[in-house]
Formats: sequence, C-alpha cells, structure tokens
Amino acid sequence: MQRLFLITIFLSVFLAGCSSTPDDDPTYGMTAAQIYQEAKSNIQNANYETAIQYYEKLESRFPYGNYATRAQMEVAYAYYKFDEHESAILAAERFIKLHPNHPHVDYLYYIRGLASYTMNSTFLGKLFDQDPTERDPKAARRSFQFFAELVKKFPKSKYTRDSIQRMTHLRNGLAKYEVHVAKFYFDREAYLAAANRGKYVIDNYQSTPAVADALALMVKSYRKLEMKKLAGDAFRVLELNHPNHPELAQLKNQ
Repeated sequence: MQRLFLITIFLSVFLAGCSSTPDDDPTYGMTAAQIYQEAKSNIQNANYETAIQYYEKLESRFPYGNYATRAQMEVAYAYYKFDEHESAILAAERFIKLHPNHPHVDYLYYIRGLASYTMNSTFLGKLFDQDPTERDPKAARRSFQFFAELVKKFPKSKYTRDSIQRMTHLRNGLAKYEVHVAKFYFDREAYLAAANRGKYVIDNYQSTPAVADALALMVKSYRKLEMKKLAGDAFRVLELNHPNHPELAQLKNQ
C-alpha cells in the first residue's frame, strides 16, 4: 500500500512537471514575480485578455502568497476592462469571500458595482439605441445593491462618493422605468394598474425627476376611473410641487 502511494505521488509530480513546457506555456520557468510583472505590463498596454491569462497562470502555479492575492484582486479589473462583466463580478465576489478583511477589499466592492453598472448601460442599448429605462431593470437593481453595500460597509472609502453618484443615477433610471410601465398600462386602458404604478413611484422614488410624470399619470388614470377625490389630490400635489410640468395646463382645462 505504501509503495503504491509513493508511486502515485511520483507520477503526479512527474506529470505536473511535464504538463508545462516552453513550447506551450509562456510562463515556463518564470517566478511568481515575473509572471505578475508580465500581467501588469499587459494591463498597462490594454492587453486585457493576455493579462487575464497571466493572472490565472500565476494563481494556478503559485496559489499562495502575496502575488497570488494580487492576481485575485487585479484579474477582476482585467475582466471588467475586457467587457467580461459577469466574470468580473464573480472574480470580485471570490476575492471578497477569500479576503474579507483585506485593506483594499473596498476596491473589489467597487469593481463589482461598476461591472454591473456597465452591463445595465450597454446591454442592448448599443445595438438598438434603446432607452435603458425601457428595459428590464434587473441589472440596475443589482448594481444599486452592490454600490449600496460598499457605501454601507465603507463610508469613508475613496470610492464611496462616486458610488453614491451612480446610485442616484440608477435610482432615477429605476423611477423612470416604473413610469414607462405605468404609461404602458394607461395606453392599454388598464387605468387602475397605471395609477398603482404611479403611486409606487411616489412611495419609493421621492425626489426623482420621474415623480412629476407619475403624478400626471395618476391624475389621468383616476379621472378615467372616475375617482374624483384621488384625481384631485394628485393634481394638487402636481400643481404645488411641479408648476412647470408640461401637462399641467392641459390637465387643468380638462
């Protein structure tokens, strides 16, 4: 049994040594520091795919130590720049799980948010020039959640200010999306659904630009439903808080 065990170990070491040769592995014979420098050089030259390969080789061949930790961190950025956003998110979450107390872990929270934020901004939009608020807001909600985690856990992080700004943009977009849905219902004469969607904006997205449009839709929907009190209440709030809304004059004369 002991002899079989030793033979197994010998074969494993032998095969591991044979699996990497100068012909098929550019990192053959390189130290961890050298592989890391190659990865960094490729990052600086915007060769992100090659950088990813070097980072992954580094962690595979030298799974322990400072260089492996750096590779785990920086590969998330490389994936993000290479437009592999889901891979960037997964790499960031892996680092967060492995190194929750790392002094720069806030950076990985930020990269995770950026990757999801970019997905929300580019998905289909570049192909069809589509308003992102007309699409499924799942990516936007996830991105908002990621940034919110960063802000909550690291309020003094240098990435917090930018995260808050992006959260504001996302919140405005989510509110606008709800108004799009309310208009969809209104155009199909589902007036109660339209009014309820408008009320959802009022209840959950106060101070966003979409609130005024939500109020206008509520006025029109309640009037269609002959709910005069609710229509009047919504109109007074719209008139008081948004006196320059483009639909106000028309609603007043109806």
